[in-house]
Amino acid sequence: MLAPMTPEGETEYVPWEQIARPKQLAPDGDWRVWQILAGRGWGKTRTGSEWIYQQVKSGYRRIALVSDIAADTRDVMVEGDSGIIAICPPWDKPKYEPSKRRVTWANGAKAILYAAESPGTLRGPQHDTAWCDELAKWQNLRKKDEGGGTAWDNLMMGLRVGKNPRCLVTTTPRPIPLVKTLIARENTVVTIGSSYENRANLAEAWYTDNIAPYEGTRLGRQEIDAEILEDIEGALWQRQWIDDNRVTEWPELIRIGVGVDPMGSVASETAEAGIIVGGIDRAGDGYLLGDYSLNASPERWAGTAISALATHCGDRVVVETNFGGDMVESVLRAADPNVPLEKVTASRGKIIRAEPIAALYEQGRIHHVGSFPKLEDEMCSYVPGDRSPNRMDAAVWILTWLMLGQHGSPVVLL
Repeated sequence: MLAPMTPEGETEYVPWEQIARPKQLAPDGDWRVWQILAGRGWGKTRTGSEWIYQQVKSGYRRIALVSDIAADTRDVMVEGDSGIIAICPPWDKPKYEPSKRRVTWANGAKAILYAAESPGTLRGPQHDTAWCDELAKWQNLRKKDEGGGTAWDNLMMGLRVGKNPRCLVTTTPRPIPLVKTLIARENTVVTIGSSYENRANLAEAWYTDNIAPYEGTRLGRQEIDAEILEDIEGALWQRQWIDDNRVTEWPELIRIGVGVDPMGSVASETAEAGIIVGGIDRAGDGYLLGDYSLNASPERWAGTAISALATHCGDRVVVETNFGGDMVESVLRAADPNVPLEKVTASRGKIIRAEPIAALYEQGRIHHVGSFPKLEDEMCSYVPGDRSPNRMDAAVWILTWLMLGQHGSPVVLL
């Protein structure tokens, strides 16, 4: 998919149909919505930009560009490395007017930038084509404007001019109702793509560092292979609770700790320890900062937990002592005699401990900083009555210490 370079080092323009993979070319037939469900790095943005330019050359003149927030519409769809401005040939670069949220081509075609977070801006304008990027992460799909319409509803009501108005949806899938509704519609064409289909055009280190951690996990089936994962009936956590409140950075944290759950006997050389780092901000929201869980000897997992505490400038290691009792403390003290410890015992049962933490997730008060595929798989697969997994337990211990008092009531922050 990469274009060749000129002797001067500039990218040489090559028509899209000559370098695109077959799945990246618009399907034939009479369709209303082309929905691309693809994993990370598949080339969704490039495909969307090129499709819009093809629409411009084919006579479409009134285009809507919609993403979750205004910054993504601007920074990804228009100004990004694979955005509309970048992919157009030098002789047909459009004029971009940020203050007017408008991109204009020489032939008179205009694209207007919108954000799903402001559904009212899509009420009234008419379009003959539209591109919706990362539809599954639109946080305001349920938000309605003063007239009762969501961003998607208003867009579709205005997609009504021209002989054949059409919409392209590019997104990493999630099991939200709209994505599933579009799949079921007769006038929707669905393209599904894996992250690995674009491997030749991306740095191998990116696959090693960012894609490989998802392999073998349920979340990986969504993020790599673009499967729509349904929630497991009876599971204590829902994936949407995590996705809706996921962040890429954290605010100032007033307390940070490392939760440790030494699975089984600490004497076992193959015991897997859950090691999860969390923090809390002044507003009382919790943040998970890292997952350092591993299969290792007691000496190694203890060292890893202490190292994680130092890396994150943490205040306390919170350990569960049901298995091994004081031996857990002994192992940690052997690694660092001065390590600050807080010991917890699941005397009320692990499920009773986990339920209030799950409730905080549902309330949107806990945020994952980035993705933790194995931890999230454990959470969203755990049905009360099953054996509780170690990463999940470690997360429950640290979040309980951070966010709940001794009797399960919210911690009062001064």
